[in-house]
Amino acid sequence: MTIAKLADNLFVSPQIAAAELDALKAQGIRAIINNRPDGEQADQPASADLEAEAKARGLAYRHIPVVSGKITDDQVAAFDAALKEMPQPVLAFCRSGTRSTSLWALAHADEIDTELLLKRCADAGYDLAGLQPRLADRRQAASAAAAPAKRAIAGYDVVVVGGGAAGIAVASSILRLRRGTTVAIVEPSEVHHYQAAFTLVGGGVFNDADTHVPQAKCIPPGAHWIRAAVAGFEPDHNRVILEDGERVAYRTLVVCPGLKLDWEAVAGLNETLGKNNVTSNYKPGLAPYTWSLIQGMRGGQALFTQPPMPIKCAGAPQKIMYLASDWWRSQGVLNDIHIQFNNAGGVLFGVKEFVPPLMRYVERYGIDLAFNSNLKAIDGPAKKAWFAVKGEGDKVETVEKSFDMIHVCPPQCAPDFIRNSPLAAESGWFEVDQETLRHPRYETVFGLGDATTTPNAKTAAAVRKQAPVAVRNVIAALDGKPEEAVYDGYGSCPLTVERGKVVLAEFGYGGKLMPTFPFDQTKPRWSMWVLKRHILPHMYFDVLFKGREWMAKPKVVRSAPKRVAIAAPTEAESRPARAAKRAAG
Repeated sequence: MTIAKLADNLFVSPQIAAAELDALKAQGIRAIINNRPDGEQADQPASADLEAEAKARGLAYRHIPVVSGKITDDQVAAFDAALKEMPQPVLAFCRSGTRSTSLWALAHADEIDTELLLKRCADAGYDLAGLQPRLADRRQAASAAAAPAKRAIAGYDVVVVGGGAAGIAVASSILRLRRGTTVAIVEPSEVHHYQAAFTLVGGGVFNDADTHVPQAKCIPPGAHWIRAAVAGFEPDHNRVILEDGERVAYRTLVVCPGLKLDWEAVAGLNETLGKNNVTSNYKPGLAPYTWSLIQGMRGGQALFTQPPMPIKCAGAPQKIMYLASDWWRSQGVLNDIHIQFNNAGGVLFGVKEFVPPLMRYVERYGIDLAFNSNLKAIDGPAKKAWFAVKGEGDKVETVEKSFDMIHVCPPQCAPDFIRNSPLAAESGWFEVDQETLRHPRYETVFGLGDATTTPNAKTAAAVRKQAPVAVRNVIAALDGKPEEAVYDGYGSCPLTVERGKVVLAEFGYGGKLMPTFPFDQTKPRWSMWVLKRHILPHMYFDVLFKGREWMAKPKVVRSAPKRVAIAAPTEAESRPARAAKRAAG
């Protein structure tokens, strides 16, 4: 069975069989759309039978039959509605996958440039060149119908790039604190992922269904959601360039797109991920496969990897290792499993106070620590992985290791549109002042979250403290106020060392300990497990996402020089003048 990814929420494939449903579920698929009419071929399973098998496995199912070459607008609308209503990600299939791909392309023809749409489908293995006239017609009709809205997109007080935790928190807070502010959020994904729980799902203690939320439910009231990807920036003209070439003007810009998981940096990883006992909690929908591998492991070699820093939540690669080890211990098979942690760095954790309690668990579980060992290539079917291992004198050699299961933390970097922009530092990350979160060369530009140059832990906890700082400074820039809020580098990493025990590591710039609670935070505690498992999801969706600043109010200083309030884009600038500038190059 070959499946191809079209979007974060959709995969497509040829005809599937009931016997393949377990494998699909293990890969994270949560719903099935059948676009094939019954009776097309003699060996084709009946839709009702397939539906019964899918629902028996907890998979949602919908039958939207389409005759090849006769796709109607009603069927396109039904397919689009199903994608929005069903649990995600969804697998849609027909005889070859072409009809399902065509339905998706037609449903998105009004949002994505026709050439880009055709390229995305071609990259997935489906040539829809014959559908180009119909796609172009739908695109043109949608543009004509939305012409006033297209002109209105010209200018906003605040444009937020990224609809993740940082983007939603910033937009919500600005709308709450400065009524009447026009805010746009640029975000292409239809699904928002609560990534902080992926490790718990992989460890069998959290429901994967609770980690995926429709993006539409996350956009705060009053913000305009621009469903598009960013292609670049024109900071000298206060504009963001979208993937279709459209420009969006701003008075202030907040950039928080998250980082890029660079799966391609490990040779062979993309081809084997989600099968051959190769998994990663970092990929949405794949954590259930991690848990199935952990449950099925009775002996052999289990490898866990961590790439070079920086990465999001530096403790996550070892947290799943501890949860797996604890499960194997409870099942009486721990002594039959050789566990090895391949860490590209030279220490177990970057803040020294937390190393001793973690080492006690390393010894308890009999984990073999392989420092300076960086995963470079993997062969899933052969169950082999190759590591670049740095030895004495910085000599690097390639070491081959066999595995019976492997959990991979992928290398990570800034998104391409950041690295290739004038807003990037030499490192490729989005450049900001580490205290004010303002760009050093563009006073109307701010950044926060995983993609920036701030030397802090890349976690949602950091965003909780960064967002109020960014918001205060954006509002000050809009109003010309002589004040600036400052960020102290706070971040936290709840280290799940066993079921029911967490070491809550809280620290700021330079590894300074910044405990919230009045006790020794290096001690594993059940109370911190309750915080991680039950309280933090509520804090994420009901506090951070609502723009509330419980225990996160920023320090504000008034020593900054007085600034002039940023003028709003004029009508002339937002229409013909902008067009003339664009034509001039």
